[in-house]
Amino acid sequence: MPVDYSQIPSPCFVLQEELLRKNLQLIDSVQKRAGCKIILALKGFSMYSVFPIVKEYLSGATASSLNEVKLINDFMGYKAHTYMPAYPDQEFTEIMERSSYITFNSLSQWERFKSRVEEFKHKNPEHFLSCGIRVNPQYSEVTTEMYNPCVPGSRLGVTRDKLPDTLPEGIDGIHFHTLCENGSDTLERTLEALEVRFGDLLKQAKWLNMGGGHLMTREGYDIDKLVKVVSNIREKYNLDVILEPGSAIAWRTGELVTTVLDVMDSQGIQVAILDTSFAAHMPDTLEMPYKPVITGAYQDAVAEKPTYRMGGMTCLAGDFIGDYSFDKPLEIGDTLIFEDMIHYTMVKTTTFNGVNLPSIGLWSKNQAFKLIRSYGYESFKDRLS
Repeated sequence: MPVDYSQIPSPCFVLQEELLRKNLQLIDSVQKRAGCKIILALKGFSMYSVFPIVKEYLSGATASSLNEVKLINDFMGYKAHTYMPAYPDQEFTEIMERSSYITFNSLSQWERFKSRVEEFKHKNPEHFLSCGIRVNPQYSEVTTEMYNPCVPGSRLGVTRDKLPDTLPEGIDGIHFHTLCENGSDTLERTLEALEVRFGDLLKQAKWLNMGGGHLMTREGYDIDKLVKVVSNIREKYNLDVILEPGSAIAWRTGELVTTVLDVMDSQGIQVAILDTSFAAHMPDTLEMPYKPVITGAYQDAVAEKPTYRMGGMTCLAGDFIGDYSFDKPLEIGDTLIFEDMIHYTMVKTTTFNGVNLPSIGLWSKNQAFKLIRSYGYESFKDRLS
């Protein structure tokens, strides 16, 4: 049964429970077949109201800030897998208390905090805490430079020439993250590069965290190869293997429902102004950039059909996305559905220009809409002073 958008306020992110469960079931089957752990990366999906659903299938979650750590603790009941490019001194003790795994981005970070780790472990022998180091295999197939962690000057991870022949005492694991919505063939080639540079250290490690970017829920993804690649490296080095996808969990699980507020002619170009913003609510569309799919629209301009440029509601000149065509003219009040807007989009929203954040809702497996949260002036004010 399709979603009844007439029940839904605008603008609103709508997560479809059945689609989320379908993704999680596939991911759970992968971790069981490959003998690995797949955990939720909050940087891609932090909708904590559905963490109880996620917890039915996954055994952990990864954070990159103390706030994300707290969200994992409070709404999943797990200690976090934590990685930050640099740890604030005043937060580190609480991060240890709330984490089961901590990855350090550099040897200098490890040297700075290792005595505190040792002291914490001595005082809390019942608390499992394992530390790792993030490495840069200097291999990535990510084509958008701002998302490529292996470019020269990257601040993410240690290159092989900076590490000794043995893992520093107290470091149990190796962590890399060089994929971005890639396939298992990319992972296979990345692991080959990792082994060339870090194979000797993998033999000394207890665990390997392969980071995110494994888009296993995308149609056409080679699941069998993923299982084989993960199983092979796990067995070869006798490692616990962890994957932490950001996009895969919430991939194509929901939409952003919007409304046309105005239609205007701008020097011969028809512009539809919406009650949402690309700059504030869909920033990846401008950063990546990419053109989101609108349900029922033609992705590119079609001659002889009504064609419109989609404009956001902020006064930023660049708050727009390219042209779409429709079978009939748009009118004020029409509903437009931007597809696949749950992963990474929801977590990046802002109240720039004072625009309200989109509401958040759930289309349940019982085919009913539940409004989880709406936002107003207080949400805008609380970000300022």
